[in-house]
Amino acid sequence: MIKWGSFFVTLFSLALFLSPKVSAQDEVTFELKLSKEKLGINERLRAEFTMNKDGDNFNPPSFDGFKVVMGPSQSISSSWVNGKRTFSKTYIYILVPTARGRFTIKQATIEIAGETYKTLPKTVEVTAAVDKPNDQKTVDDVADESLHLVAEVSKGNPYLNEAVTVIYKLYVSPNINVTNYRSLDSPKYDNFWSQDIPVTKHTAQNGTYKGKPYRYVVLKRVVLYPQKSGKLEIEPLSLEIFVDVPTNRRDFFGGRIYSQTSKTVSAGRRTLSVKPLPEAGKPVDFGGAVGDFDFKVTSSKKQLNASESLQARVEVSGKGNLKLFQLPEPELPSALEVYEPEYKENVRTNVSGMEGKVVNNYTVVPAYRGKYPIPSISFSYFNPKTSKYVTLKSDEINIEVLEGPAGSETSAPVAANANKQLVVPTGKQFHFIKLKPNLTKIGTNHFFGSNTFYLLLFAPILLIPIAVFSFKKREAIASDVEGNKIKRANRLAKKYLSTAKKELGNKEGFYVALEKGLHNYLKAKLKIETSEFSKEKITTILEDKGVDTLDIENFISLLKNCEMARYSPFSDVQMQEDYEKASEVISKLDKQL
Repeated sequence: MIKWGSFFVTLFSLALFLSPKVSAQDEVTFELKLSKEKLGINERLRAEFTMNKDGDNFNPPSFDGFKVVMGPSQSISSSWVNGKRTFSKTYIYILVPTARGRFTIKQATIEIAGETYKTLPKTVEVTAAVDKPNDQKTVDDVADESLHLVAEVSKGNPYLNEAVTVIYKLYVSPNINVTNYRSLDSPKYDNFWSQDIPVTKHTAQNGTYKGKPYRYVVLKRVVLYPQKSGKLEIEPLSLEIFVDVPTNRRDFFGGRIYSQTSKTVSAGRRTLSVKPLPEAGKPVDFGGAVGDFDFKVTSSKKQLNASESLQARVEVSGKGNLKLFQLPEPELPSALEVYEPEYKENVRTNVSGMEGKVVNNYTVVPAYRGKYPIPSISFSYFNPKTSKYVTLKSDEINIEVLEGPAGSETSAPVAANANKQLVVPTGKQFHFIKLKPNLTKIGTNHFFGSNTFYLLLFAPILLIPIAVFSFKKREAIASDVEGNKIKRANRLAKKYLSTAKKELGNKEGFYVALEKGLHNYLKAKLKIETSEFSKEKITTILEDKGVDTLDIENFISLLKNCEMARYSPFSDVQMQEDYEKASEVISKLDKQL
C-alpha cells in the first residue's frame, strides 16, 4: 500500500527545492539607526537613514525636540564581492536636544524603484546634562559644518539670450584651514552658450553664511546665455576639499595639533525659468539680438572715380549677445559691385556679459560715373531691462562717382546679394594691363648650337642625381610610419568633411553636413551606427578604445555645436573655426583608433 502522507511530503519538499530562491540582496531595506537611545541634554545624537538600494525623494522626519546642527550629509558605499554587488546609501543628521523628556523620531520616507518605503519610529530619552559628554565632534563633523559651496546666480528668470552670471563661492569657517582642492565634476551647461571668466587669484574675503562669520573664495565664474525658453537646469559643481582641522591636543611646545581630512562638497542644482521673447511688437527684421546696442552704417569715401574702391561698414556695438546674431545687410545699387563682407569682432566677456562691437566691412567698386544712394537700413533688438523691442535706422549715404564710363543705370537700388563675390582684401587690389610690353624680335638663330640644344643634350646627365635623390626621398617617406599616419589621417578628414567645406557660409547645410561627416567617420572606423547613440554612449565607446579625454571632449563639443546651430545663429567665423577643429579632431582620433 502506498503511503500517501510520505508521498505528499516528498513532493512538497521537491517543489521547494526546484522553486526559484529569493535572494536576501533583492529585498529592499530602509531603516533608522541612532547612535544612542538615551543621552544628556548637553550631548549630541547621530541619526542615520540607511538603504541598500538607491532611491529618490528622501523625506526626513520633523525631529521634534531636537535641533539639526549638521546635515543631511550623504555617504555612499558600493562594492563587488565574489560577483555580488553590495550597495549602501546613508543620510546622516547630527542633532542636539532642545529640552528634557522622551521624544519620538518619526518615520522618514523614500521612493525606491517606484515604491515608497518608511522607517520605523524610534523613541529617545533626554536626561539632565552629563559631566563628560562622550560624543564630542569628530574631525569630519567639524569639516562638514565648516565648508559650504554655493552657486550664486545673478538672475533666476532671464529672457531668452539674456546674460546670466553664475559665481561659485566656497565658504570656509575661521575654525579650519583649506590646504587644497580638486574638481570632481564640472557642469556642462547644456542648452546654454557659456563663457568661463578666468579667476586669476584666489583671494579670501570676509563674509557671512546663514548669519555666521565666514571667509569665502571665488573659485569659478561663468557667463551663460540661455538658448531655450522654459525650465533649464544648471548642473552642480562638485569639489574635493582638503582641510586641516584643529584638535584639542597640543604638541611639545604647546602648539595646537591639526588633523588632516578631505570632504566632498557640491553647489547643488539650480533651475532657471527662462522667459521667451514676447511676440507682441516683435519687428519683422528682428534677428535675435538681445541687449542694449548702438547701430551705424558708414562709408570710407563719399566721392571717388570708377574702378576705385570704398569700404562700407555696418557696425553694431554695445552690451548683449554680440556673437549670437547676424548683422543686417545693406541694399546697394546694381551699378556698384559688392564683395562678400569681411567680418570682424572686438568682443570681451566679463561677469556681466559680452561687451564690444561686431563689424561687417563691404568692399564696393563703382563701374560707372554718377550718384548712388546707399539707402537707410534698420537693426532691431530686444532690451531685457525695459522688456521692449528697439529699432535703429542708419542714415542714407550718397556716393558720387566723378570719372568713368556712363552707364544706363545710375541709381537703381537692388539687393546686395545679386553682386556678391569672394572677399577682396583692402589695399592695392586692381592691376592694369601694360600698354608697352617692351617686346624684342626673335632672330634667325638655328636650333643646333643654341642654348636650348645644349640644355637638352646634357639634361639626362643632370637628371641622374635628381632621380637618385628622389628615390632616396621616397624610401625615407615610406619608412616614416608616423608621418604616413598623419598624412592618411589628414586625407581621411578631408574626405569626410568635403561636403561640409562646400557648405561654408550656409549655416544649416554646413552643420548638417558636419554632423553627418562626424558620424560617418565613427561608423567607418568602429563599424557601428553612431547616429543612433547619445553623446554619453559615444563618449563611453571612445573611452573604451583608449582615445585621449581631450580629443573626446572636442569631438562631443562639435556635435553639440551642430545641435545648437539649429536654433542659434552662427557666424561665418564660427563655422570656419568648427571646420578646422573637426579636421584636427578626426586626424587625432584616426591616429589613436
